[in-house]
Amino acid sequence: MTPRHLLIAMLVPITWGFGFALAKGGLSHFPPLLLMGMRFGIAALVLVWFVPLPRGHWRSLTLIALISATFQYGLSFSGLAMIDATPAILLVQSEVVFGTVIAAIMLKELPTRRQLAGTGIALVGIVTIVGAPSLTGQMTGVALILTGCLCWALGQVMVRRLGDVMSGFQMTAWVGTIAAPQMLLASVLIEGNPLPALAAAPPFAWATVLYLGVVMTAVGYSAWYFLLSKYPVPMVMPLLLLLPISTILGAVTFLGEHPDPHVLLGGAIVVGGVSAVIVEPAQFRRLFRRSGG
Repeated sequence: MTPRHLLIAMLVPITWGFGFALAKGGLSHFPPLLLMGMRFGIAALVLVWFVPLPRGHWRSLTLIALISATFQYGLSFSGLAMIDATPAILLVQSEVVFGTVIAAIMLKELPTRRQLAGTGIALVGIVTIVGAPSLTGQMTGVALILTGCLCWALGQVMVRRLGDVMSGFQMTAWVGTIAAPQMLLASVLIEGNPLPALAAAPPFAWATVLYLGVVMTAVGYSAWYFLLSKYPVPMVMPLLLLLPISTILGAVTFLGEHPDPHVLLGGAIVVGGVSAVIVEPAQFRRLFRRSGG
């Protein structure tokens, strides 16, 4: 990746990781589909006025929205409401594996040895961060999250297949426009009348909704879709392995949690693994020559 694209890439784990921590609190006030429907609706309202219509791509966008947004978030956040955040963060990293395998099958984008090695190193870091959480009695939540991760990975490969026919902002705007009504309708049918939750929500809950819609989705997803249009899936997917680090930072900032030393060690391992995937060795060599080494 170029230095500019690396900066854009860092927006993804930062905005999504903080959003994951905030969303855990938001689920105390809103059911999952309602929360996600409001999130994508806000993102669409922010962006849709500034992007052109996706002429000729409505069918693809509808499928992407249904699979990677409505199905995925309905499943994953229902699972998140059932299990602790720590094992949930670990399970979400399965998106990297699912995405790499699906991309190899559908797009013939095979990971290089360096990318495989970097992904493996980063996964070691993830295990170090979360330890060995016991999931006894939580298999329903686990199954929901893993199924949601599979849906999300499939959706991202579908986005990659479209190529660069749309900007990241355009993709985010129209996926949100299509997904929000799907989620809100599903919320009414599955979760029931949303009015009591809306009326009882405190200001913090509404601030969470705004963050999820504007920062996590409008900004974070636009950066993500931009990267998918430029780089192979095996190079982009490992960025998700940085999510536990930013989520922990969000938990420290917003929830008052304090990570222990093995979490910090795991974070360092993850950074090293992801760096091996997304930073080309030639960039290090050029930097070393410029420094006179």
